[in-house]
Amino acid sequence: MPFPPERIRNFSIIAHIDHGKSTLADRLIEETGTVSRREMKAQLLDSMDIERERGITIKAQSVRMLYTAKDGVTYQLNLVDTPGHVDFSYEVSRSMASCEGALLVVDAAQGVEAQTIANANQAFESGLEIIPIINKVDLPSADVDGTKHEIEDGIGIDCTEALEVSAKTGLGVGNILEAVVNRVPPPEVEKGAEDGQVRALIFDSSYDNYRGIITYVRVMQGEIRKGDRIRFMQTKKDYEVLEAGFFSPKMMAVESLGAGEIGYIVAGIKEISDVCVGDTVTLSRCPATEPLPGYKEVKPFVFSGLFPSSPEDFEPLAEAMEKIKLNDASFVFEKETSQALGFGFRCGFLGLLHMEIIQERLEREFELALVTTAPSVSYQVTLVDGEIVTIDNPAKMPDPTRIQYVEEPYVSGKIVVPSDYTGAIMKLSQSKKGAQKSMSYLSSSRVLLIYEYPLSEIIFDFYDKLKSVTRGYASFDYEVIGMRRAPMVKMDILLNGEPVDALSFLVNKADAQRRGRELCERLRKVISRQLYDVAIQAALGGKILARETVKALRKDVTAKCYGGDVSRKRKLLEKQKAGKKRMKRVGNVEIPQEAFMAVLRTDD
Repeated sequence: MPFPPERIRNFSIIAHIDHGKSTLADRLIEETGTVSRREMKAQLLDSMDIERERGITIKAQSVRMLYTAKDGVTYQLNLVDTPGHVDFSYEVSRSMASCEGALLVVDAAQGVEAQTIANANQAFESGLEIIPIINKVDLPSADVDGTKHEIEDGIGIDCTEALEVSAKTGLGVGNILEAVVNRVPPPEVEKGAEDGQVRALIFDSSYDNYRGIITYVRVMQGEIRKGDRIRFMQTKKDYEVLEAGFFSPKMMAVESLGAGEIGYIVAGIKEISDVCVGDTVTLSRCPATEPLPGYKEVKPFVFSGLFPSSPEDFEPLAEAMEKIKLNDASFVFEKETSQALGFGFRCGFLGLLHMEIIQERLEREFELALVTTAPSVSYQVTLVDGEIVTIDNPAKMPDPTRIQYVEEPYVSGKIVVPSDYTGAIMKLSQSKKGAQKSMSYLSSSRVLLIYEYPLSEIIFDFYDKLKSVTRGYASFDYEVIGMRRAPMVKMDILLNGEPVDALSFLVNKADAQRRGRELCERLRKVISRQLYDVAIQAALGGKILARETVKALRKDVTAKCYGGDVSRKRKLLEKQKAGKKRMKRVGNVEIPQEAFMAVLRTDD
């Protein structure tokens, strides 16, 4: 029998990266006895190897816990652990849609950070009950009172009932469970269940080689039982429920999932296109008339080309991307062709870390060797005839004579930093064409700076440089605020006079000369020497801005001549020269992976 909704609590844990979300989730699981001490391990909910190696949460993970409160009543607590990095904010938003409450975890030693503010605002918009948690109070550098003031002043949450805990030692964790029971509201059960109608929201899914697609659902009304015939309202596909269950954190099968519960459904679905995140599951015999409001479609900010190293890996790469997209709805891709790299895909990501993680998952989980082109952003180009086209691949930039103007995306960036580093932040932001919008003090020693930047200036190395100039103390979060005009031009890279489309990029006209010269110098270092000279040129249209030459490997063909007439040596040199000329005409220059990344690494 499903739990009565009034004894169910659905909540998520949100925080800035490294503030202790996963550790706190471990302690809650231990405190409720959900996992035996023998099976317990650190970062229990981080199931992927990449998550454990990097120490970050990438996927939102759910776990059901049973807790007997002080009033003697047993409650079902459904916890969703969420990522903390800005690139995975879409995972956070989907987790919040399946919950009624959120634990806002703040490190007592570091205080409020940029992502803390962003996640709290998202929780406000989702209408969640927020419980502030001050973590790491056992550290010698912990400033509990100062952190509470920062939360009240920077976010606007009353901290008179904030809980002080140490997720590492388990101090105060029992108080969190009581607070969840008493302060997080039970799920609202929508009317219509008495008519036999069922509605469940798909908030995630994964692919199992043996059981097909496993859909993760939050049941909003009615009850889904094993053996029921269900329908996906968006794709109009019907399937029989072979198994229903919940996460504990392993999959545990049950007879049914009731209203307010979070769990999974196995229905032998093999077609990946039949399941969409945000779709509504209902019963075939008594379908719901209206689907649940899903998620807003996420727009990728960073685009890059992914190509298989071997042409025969194209189809396996396509299948692997479909399975990755099933598990990560914010990842988008479409087929593209490059003269230099052959058949591949143009992929959209939410950020550079997101791009790294997707590439690493494809290489690890599916054993693929990939070549990645330099990331770029999406531009809007207004043509002379008034048509507006979106360009996410520099190689598709229209002819300059057809362009009226170009617009690039801008972001609003929040930087939280100790006041000692304010000057360094301002200098870095100026170099990235940032415009300061506001500056406010969260406390006597911590500043919140808000800047507006072109997205193209910050996608690659801004975060690394920010950490470098502030010795790791700064935190950064951004959101796209719209498009603005910019004098962008397309720069082509030519190898021996032939343009390499995969190395093309868009650049601000004022920076074109410098970027072209620096890029040619860098490419000269990464492109291997051939048996003939390789000319590297940066060009704007028909105008060459910079040139470097990779000198040929030379063989001393005159070494066997010991004296004699000079015409013998000249004859051998002329023969070598003719051979090099012929080789240059038919030879191909192999372009290493470093060359594609050099496009954005020109200002080191």
